[in-house]
Amino acid sequence: MKNQGMTMNDNVQLHLNTDNDLYQTGRLRRSTLVSLRWMAIAGQVAALAFVYFILKFDFLALPCLVFIGLSALFNIIIIMSAPLDRRITNLEAGTHLFFDVLQLSALLYLTGGMANPFVLLLLAPAVVAAKTLNKYVFAVIAAAVMALSLLMLFYHFPLPWQVGSSVDFPRLYLYGHWLALIVGMLFTATYTWRATAQTRRMTGALAASEQILSQEKKLAALGGLAAAAAHELGTPLGTIQVVAKEISLSAGENTELKDDADLLMSQAGRCRDILKGLAKRGDAGDIVHDQLDLSVLIQEISAPFADLGKKITIEIQPPDSDTEGLSEIPVFHRHPELTYSLTNIVENAVDFAVHTVRIQGTWNDQTIAIHVVDDGPGFSASVLSKLGEPYISERPSSAQKAGGLGLGVFIAKTLAKRIGGTVTFSNHEDGGANVRLSWPHVRNLNE
Repeated sequence: MKNQGMTMNDNVQLHLNTDNDLYQTGRLRRSTLVSLRWMAIAGQVAALAFVYFILKFDFLALPCLVFIGLSALFNIIIIMSAPLDRRITNLEAGTHLFFDVLQLSALLYLTGGMANPFVLLLLAPAVVAAKTLNKYVFAVIAAAVMALSLLMLFYHFPLPWQVGSSVDFPRLYLYGHWLALIVGMLFTATYTWRATAQTRRMTGALAASEQILSQEKKLAALGGLAAAAAHELGTPLGTIQVVAKEISLSAGENTELKDDADLLMSQAGRCRDILKGLAKRGDAGDIVHDQLDLSVLIQEISAPFADLGKKITIEIQPPDSDTEGLSEIPVFHRHPELTYSLTNIVENAVDFAVHTVRIQGTWNDQTIAIHVVDDGPGFSASVLSKLGEPYISERPSSAQKAGGLGLGVFIAKTLAKRIGGTVTFSNHEDGGANVRLSWPHVRNLNE
């Protein structure tokens, strides 16, 4: 099996964030960044006031207030020059975060550099960039944090301390402090990025599922439209019949006008009969289309792949014992979720099969199941435990080993779950992949 867009992706395009466009609109709003900066300013002022008035430590208070004032001025300029309720580009958001790194680094430079315990706050801009912006912006922010913190190892004003005394940390300790900061930043940012990327993929896959079902519901709504059309067209067709009948009665026998009028009446009557039929089944749906048996379903899902160079065999395997008439092929309601799920599974099997794909239908008194088995390389052990997650891996470069599946299988599992079904994956004992989709066997279709 492979990681591919599958049939559904031919109609559904997921516009996920790309990492190579600095001018792409990101996920951050100006108001968010401005609010966070006001919070940082308040915290910085409170920390300076506590150190100066409560602890009575000696430090360069006035230069620190200047840099805090620059941050406040930056916020005021943003508020006055641009709307706050807009999402901004990765580049603009990165500029905001870069300014915050510079401003915080200046405060740390004035208050002890890497010896200042508040150096941990440098992690915040990097984590925000990893979660909401692309990798290039994050790289710039992370590089700025690494470079500025490294400079503060060697160049900084003394750590604020009691008047007449000072504290000096061993150089080796400060090196370890810097290394811990960088490792913590990279680990936290990587963890955040991976978690956020998984959430984005899941959201995108679910959006694709919803769009597919929405399209199917629109098609199903045509039955109601047909009933409405039948009701509305009934009156004009009746008028046509009446007028045609009057023309036929007033025309002479064996004349072309009478023949035309009779033909018009018969065709109008036929139209009314067709519309009556549509009106009767408009709400209930098309009985022929809405119900199908297992063999018909398998033929429908396999037909689009019959001419792709792989042999597709179909097997219908009844239960071993004929309990309560179970030997009859089950008939069930048509579910668009079931059709889409099976189509995706069969397409993957055809793509990875060497020669043959076998589709087997089985059932018992509890469930109906379809097994799709191909003679390809099967699933690798590392992929088998993760199947059903969206975008778990890329398609392998070698055709000798099947890789992970992506959006298609995730959607197949999601849609199957909506009808109470399950999808399981395994390797067949004779080689190749074996995918089983099962759903409840409803003996009474009125349930």
